[in-house]
Amino acid sequence: MNELVKSLPSPTLPGLHLPCLDTYKGWLFKWTNYLKGYQRRWFVLSNGLLSYYRTQAEMAHTCRGTIPLAKAHIEVGDTCHLVLTSGGRSYHLKATSEGEWQRWVSALQQAKANATLLMHHSDDSGDEGPVPQEDRALTQGVLKTLASKLDDLSTCNELIGKHGAALQRSLSELEELRGSADSTDKVKAVNERATLFRITSNAMINACRDFLDVAESHSRRWQKALQYEREQRSHLEETIEQLAKQHNSLERAWRENPTSYTGETNHSLCVERSQEGDASDENDEAEFFDAMEESPAFITVTASGTNHMQLGRTRRSRIPDKPNYSLNLWSIMKNCIGKDLSKIPMPVNFNEPLSMLQRLTEDLEYSELLDRAARCDSSLEQMCLVAAFSVSSYSTTVHRTAKPFNPLLGETYELDRLDEYGYRSISEQVSHHPPAAAHHVTSQRGWTLWQHITIDSKFRGKYISVLPLGNIHLQFHSSGNHYVWSKVTSTVHNIIVGKLWIDQSGDIDIVNNTTKDTCRLKFSPYSYFSREVPRKVTGVVEDREGTAHYILSGTWDDKMESAKIVDSSQGCGGSEGKQKTVYQTLQPKLLWKKYPLPDNAENMHFFSSLALTLNEPEEGVAPTDSRLRPDQRLMEAGLWDEANVQKQRLEECQRIERKRREAQANHALEEGQDIEGYQPLWFEKRTDDSTRESTYVYRGGYWEAKERQDWSQCPEIF
Repeated sequence: MNELVKSLPSPTLPGLHLPCLDTYKGWLFKWTNYLKGYQRRWFVLSNGLLSYYRTQAEMAHTCRGTIPLAKAHIEVGDTCHLVLTSGGRSYHLKATSEGEWQRWVSALQQAKANATLLMHHSDDSGDEGPVPQEDRALTQGVLKTLASKLDDLSTCNELIGKHGAALQRSLSELEELRGSADSTDKVKAVNERATLFRITSNAMINACRDFLDVAESHSRRWQKALQYEREQRSHLEETIEQLAKQHNSLERAWRENPTSYTGETNHSLCVERSQEGDASDENDEAEFFDAMEESPAFITVTASGTNHMQLGRTRRSRIPDKPNYSLNLWSIMKNCIGKDLSKIPMPVNFNEPLSMLQRLTEDLEYSELLDRAARCDSSLEQMCLVAAFSVSSYSTTVHRTAKPFNPLLGETYELDRLDEYGYRSISEQVSHHPPAAAHHVTSQRGWTLWQHITIDSKFRGKYISVLPLGNIHLQFHSSGNHYVWSKVTSTVHNIIVGKLWIDQSGDIDIVNNTTKDTCRLKFSPYSYFSREVPRKVTGVVEDREGTAHYILSGTWDDKMESAKIVDSSQGCGGSEGKQKTVYQTLQPKLLWKKYPLPDNAENMHFFSSLALTLNEPEEGVAPTDSRLRPDQRLMEAGLWDEANVQKQRLEECQRIERKRREAQANHALEEGQDIEGYQPLWFEKRTDDSTRESTYVYRGGYWEAKERQDWSQCPEIF
């Protein structure tokens, strides 16, 4: 991703007016050698210098090379190539597209012009424009004084060397003539030369003192000027930050309350963006660039579309701030190492005020990706959007290190967004040990999603690993394409010491059971020593024959892009002696971009805009709905002590109910009767036709019961 950052005003010489210098950053391909060819490097253009690094992280400690542009020659080539030559060094560079190439050339030429102009000013060419004469005269006077002092120091240095050598010769001669008749004359000569040396040394010391006095007196003045410029820069940075927050607030306010806009305006906006997207799809003249299979390079960022909001009710945009309670974590966790996390009694201090059922539902935050996929005629393009949707579900977890509430057996959660997004969702806790939840979503926009997830979690002392077991199913109504995939492992680090942080790692294999298209997404685990982009995700979309058609790349906390493959060849330098496949692709397209977090999110458990509404009270929901859970409701209100009391009460009631069911089962076994275990209310166990695994699927009836407000079948669990 290239970024053009306008630099804030920097201190310049008094009266020197130059055009504002820009800092231009981005990825370019740099020619290294005939073995490796062009390699992707991070370039930074700033203050007339072009520097490059292997990764963005290297900017803090290691610069791989720098070319000053003031005397550099810029040679513009064909097909997005350019050559920079300065002082016997040449950089052969290649951009990813015609647009990026033109932006780089413009930035380099402007920087060269500014650097050349600055150099001419510093050389005092005499053709400056109208400037304040007092500042100019003062600066020139200081520079001339320092130059004269330097000449004095140079002269003294030569004299010290000359007289020092003569003194050394005289001492040697005196040593040889000790005791002879000529010794008196020699001693006199040595005294004269020693006197000259002392005088010259004193002159050197005085010249140094004068130079330092002049430099220090004006250094204080320059320091004050520099401090003033720093304060101005800091003030401008704060202003820009405030403007950015206001921009995010306005954008979020529009998304949350689109009623302030007319439906006609909304419609025209969506049509305009749709036409822009169609135009980009039909652009056959797009430039090509190379991408490696193991480390595909994607640079160009296209504009992201907004979620197509419909007119609907205004939902809440904030919850009470999280209170600051201290707790001795080690006193609770030291006896839990190696145990299943779901069996450890935890105070609400480690929770967030959402249940696991609501966290499953939160995967639908970017449901518009599935709406777009439902309109795709190509199953391969549809696969790209499905892959982006599978990655987007992790974007809300990057700051969410707290544990969701374990749902009680029989607990449910509904999310009805027919008016806003065209879908409605129902989930139910179908098992308690092991904890398992079933989820079903139906959309009026052409797709159905269902999943049965069992959580396997372990505490390992330094970290907690959470592995969701089970498959996610997605079927599109018009084409009948049926996609299946599973989730990756989530790991929360620094449980005992340090700041908590979360990472996602592993592979997601997405299979279209209808067409046999596949996509493997690789979530790279974070490593302190890795040069890869943190939270990186890469993938390749292949047809049933194993032919690659698209390359996917991005990060699970920010965005995903796709690039259509037009050619491939075997490269070299792969791991374990294997050859890499080098793909030639069209310009990448943005599939998904994360929404900014709401204002004050750090004090609201880092909830997204959707997460803030998940626990909002709703009328007519089932009595088993997570919104009605008392301990969760009290925690959201900031009453954590009361929430802990309610949590212990609910868990004790659940243990009593489980023992009652076990006693009934033992009694039936003794009587020789059939044993029927716990049966969920809205889901039933079936054998999946595609995976041949036993899974829970929606049996129906929930929305009909809600319409009638007939909840007589629901157990009392709260």
